[in-house]
Amino acid sequence: MPHDDPDHPHSLLPPDPALRVKALETILTRKGLIDPAALDVIIDTYENKIGPRNGAHVVARAWRDPAFKAALLEDATAVVSEMGYYGRQGEHMVVVENTAEVHNMVVCTLCSCYPWPLLGIPPGWYKSDAYRARAVREPRAVLANFGVTLPEDTAVRVWDSTAEVRYLVIPERPAGSDGMDEAALMDLVTRDSMIGTGLALPVNGSAP
Repeated sequence: MPHDDPDHPHSLLPPDPALRVKALETILTRKGLIDPAALDVIIDTYENKIGPRNGAHVVARAWRDPAFKAALLEDATAVVSEMGYYGRQGEHMVVVENTAEVHNMVVCTLCSCYPWPLLGIPPGWYKSDAYRARAVREPRAVLANFGVTLPEDTAVRVWDSTAEVRYLVIPERPAGSDGMDEAALMDLVTRDSMIGTGLALPVNGSAP
């Protein structure tokens, strides 16, 4: 069997996942099958350009510009496309806003539909059976697992992402952030806060 062959690449890989990835990259590079520079570009693209920073840009602008936020809530697909955030997995966008009265959370119960152009690659937990099953059934318990405890009078609304529509959450703007510029506000926006499983970061230790 191939896996029993001591010369097979799999037999050369260490058990730790991170080390396995590095070892596999080294093997493929030595065989001339991949270009490390090209890999670096791809990783940088998904982590920084097609990653949560894009969504954070949208959220920060919405916090600062009421007219922009209104347009975003009315037709998110058009607005984010004008900003250059469009493409596969980013079609048919809907934006929802968290307030003191309503907290929104996104799940994909069938698979793992996710707005890649705005949030990058979906985290492993988002694709897990446990999250997909529990988010709809017991959203407050799921939020508690993420360290989010909401007031009893705050309603929790769960949105089921599909191939036809994907969601982005505008988290509540942190207290004390009124005078901050767009770049500083972006640093307060986390990936989880745009899924609804987290909150925006507090300003200088103030309450979120």
